[in-house]
Amino acid sequence: MIIICDKKHLYKIILEERKTMRKIVLLAIFSISLISNTYAKEINIFSARHYDSDIQLYAKFTAKTGIKVNVVSGKDKALTKRIEEEGESCVGDLYITADAGRLGAAESKGMFQIVSSKTLKQKIPSNFRSPYWFGIAKRARVIFYATDRLNKSDLRNLSYEDLGDPKWNGKIVIRQSNNVYNQSLVASLIENNGAKETATWAKELVANMARPSKGNDRAQILAVAAGEAELAVANTYYIALMLSGKKGEEQKAAAQKVKPLFPNQGNRGTHMNISGGGVLKYSPNKENAIKLLEFLLTDEAQKHIVNNTYEYPIVDTVEPNKLIAQFGLDFKQDLKTKVSSYGKRQAEALKIMTEAGWQ
Repeated sequence: MIIICDKKHLYKIILEERKTMRKIVLLAIFSISLISNTYAKEINIFSARHYDSDIQLYAKFTAKTGIKVNVVSGKDKALTKRIEEEGESCVGDLYITADAGRLGAAESKGMFQIVSSKTLKQKIPSNFRSPYWFGIAKRARVIFYATDRLNKSDLRNLSYEDLGDPKWNGKIVIRQSNNVYNQSLVASLIENNGAKETATWAKELVANMARPSKGNDRAQILAVAAGEAELAVANTYYIALMLSGKKGEEQKAAAQKVKPLFPNQGNRGTHMNISGGGVLKYSPNKENAIKLLEFLLTDEAQKHIVNNTYEYPIVDTVEPNKLIAQFGLDFKQDLKTKVSSYGKRQAEALKIMTEAGWQ
């Protein structure tokens, strides 16, 4: 069938079609703008840190910036599995966790994207960050001793390597080999001493254990306070948590019987680790994620962190909480060993520990 129409009518049809297309284009632009504005005012955090104080800190960020913070909390393995499985459809912007070993493992899985920020680079020492993730707080893994049985002078120049000395046979407690804090400690020993020497040390340490490994870090400190062992390996913030009374009067009393000793003061310094975060690969709000990381390095945020979690600040303009500061601030930290090596040597560390009989 042939339809014949005059030029005037044809022009009218074309004009109407153009108007319709223009409306569609304008509607599409409006929709995209609406979606963009919605995303621009929020950030989605996947966090393996279990501190109510972190939520309070994010509220301060929202108050300052107007950016809403949504938090999905969980255990590290569950969260990283979810992020991997969701892939490009993952709405997460930032992954925050404790321990450089975990951050390194996430990086190796391709979960993060490279971030460029002058603020992050200037405020965080190079050994506590990578191009993909950044430390927001430090923690030291130290040796605790009972003050009524050992003097600090008896432990002068004690190192992690000395824990394999037969003089400590049956006198050491430390948590299990599946604990990431221990895996990172052993990874640092591999990085500094080599795998062969570390494997020998691990077997000697196991021989010196007062009992098969069990419990969390506070359980190790409690064992020393109760006389079940002479030395315990644990992170410093646990002693502060116990001394604060937040874990009850019994644990507070136990903590008052022990003190931390900072190992390896005669060489590289005490093993340091971090809490930190990285911007996820498919983050829909990358700029907001970077803004939050930068906010976490402000003096206000750092004071909030150290006074609630008892970690060490990552910046040098803030001091630790007094419950930690009382044990000294002039100890030598291991600033030689890059914490990024922990993740790279994590599997090797676990293999050495397992083969040594470390439960």
